[in-house]
Amino acid sequence: MQKSIHPSKAVFKGAFILTIAAIVTKILSAFYRIPFQNIVGDVGFYIYQQVYPFYGMAVVLSTTGFPVVISKLYAEQKERGDDPRSRLLLFASYLFLQTFGIICFLILYFGAEGIAGWMKDPHLTILLRVVAVVFLIFPISSLLRGYYQAAGDMVPTALSQVGEQSVRVMTIIFLSSLFMAKGVSLYLVGGGAMFGSITGSIISAVILFMFLRIRKEWKIIMPVRGMVSNYKQDIGDVWKALFFQGLMICLSGMLMIFTQLADSLNLYSLLVANGMDSELAKGIKGIYDRGQPLIQLGTVAATSMSLTLVPLITKARMASRQAELHKQIQLALKVSIVVGAGASAGLWAIIEPVNLMLFENRAGSSALGILSFVIFFTSIISTVIAIMQGMGKVLFPAFAVMMVFPLKYLFNIVFIPSLGIRGAAISSLISLLIVTLILIIGFRNIVEGPMLGKGLLRTVLTAMICMVLLLKGYLYLTNDFLAHMEMERLGAAVQSISAVVFGGLLFLLIIIRGGIFREEELALFPLGSKLIHFLARKD
Repeated sequence: MQKSIHPSKAVFKGAFILTIAAIVTKILSAFYRIPFQNIVGDVGFYIYQQVYPFYGMAVVLSTTGFPVVISKLYAEQKERGDDPRSRLLLFASYLFLQTFGIICFLILYFGAEGIAGWMKDPHLTILLRVVAVVFLIFPISSLLRGYYQAAGDMVPTALSQVGEQSVRVMTIIFLSSLFMAKGVSLYLVGGGAMFGSITGSIISAVILFMFLRIRKEWKIIMPVRGMVSNYKQDIGDVWKALFFQGLMICLSGMLMIFTQLADSLNLYSLLVANGMDSELAKGIKGIYDRGQPLIQLGTVAATSMSLTLVPLITKARMASRQAELHKQIQLALKVSIVVGAGASAGLWAIIEPVNLMLFENRAGSSALGILSFVIFFTSIISTVIAIMQGMGKVLFPAFAVMMVFPLKYLFNIVFIPSLGIRGAAISSLISLLIVTLILIIGFRNIVEGPMLGKGLLRTVLTAMICMVLLLKGYLYLTNDFLAHMEMERLGAAVQSISAVVFGGLLFLLIIIRGGIFREEELALFPLGSKLIHFLARKD
């Protein structure tokens, strides 16, 4: 058994490893959708995205709340030197997770027909049943991740996450290419893609088991004789902690999954109900779903830097250093606002060439442009939730995130009949704005003092306007030239990538020269030593 590392020493290194793994898996999860959509088209993409939120739930259950609570409880027992209770905790946790997984499996497997009927597409039943299998596999991955995290060893968790996503992506691309070449039904192609969720989950469990075998720790979850009957009260306490704390943290991580679920349940059916042909409606929903990888990539860019500061926030709270705690919280919020605003406005400005570059045509660009501002809200929401959890608050963020589903579902009903997928994009923005405001109210109740520096919003708005004007002018000047060159998609790629560079540099220059970040703050960022020179010239 590995020696447990003291939390104050392990928190930064361990959280940093997990943050890097999370960023890698999110990038993989976003990028594969692009070649997948190119292979299967918009209708095939619609089929896949209709079912994806259910897989997303299983991923969150296996990677966030449950492992965190198991690691916390197990570390506490080991510090007390109570080995029987430590083993009981893991055994009780496994029983809870497997029971929970079986219940989820049964609900999704036998309820698949009803859910597909709710979506107004009965052909999705088989895909939902394929995804249901993942809920039987996630408990072991979740348990072992919690066990290793308790020991301060984040490498098994990180490798299992990256391995799971890599194998899943390879399965999806391989099977979708194979099935499309054979000319089978798009629903069977979607089923093959969803099979990737099973192969990925199995690989994740295998990687974690390999660590158990190498370290000869097979018996950690096996109960000692008489243990269960002697410690019935303890088992109840473990189940209670997993249900109230673990599930709350899991729910906090399902923001975009709930948003996508609402779209899966009523976007397509609302389009059809308002007179659109069913096949056309599937293609339109698939075009709208192009926004998911764009949002995911933008959110990763916006949150990766701010979330790496959360371990520092936790460390400062544990050491009761209030001034440092306030500084780190302020910096994390500034980063999420600045990068989220820049990514949203920049993507909106160049959405047409980006759409053409990634998805072969410009269809749905206006709706995707509106959706790009989802990045701004999700970056702030993700950062605020992470900070609140770092400060020990788990119930309020979960409540706020759960609100997004009914809000999004209802606003879809209001806006989609008259505005189509642009209405769906608007409903996403309004829902996320409300959730952001709810979180900010809760956040202000636990954090004292000013959170945003003087003039931050003015400087960010100025940077956004200048960047958008530059990008729109650049696209206007280059459109005719590229049209004469007759390289439509390649030209869009050149246009998009160069625009990102020019727009990003201008935005960054205005932000730095505006004095939003201090010298010691810039030093924390990648290439921070170079960025400081721009600040120094101003001084």
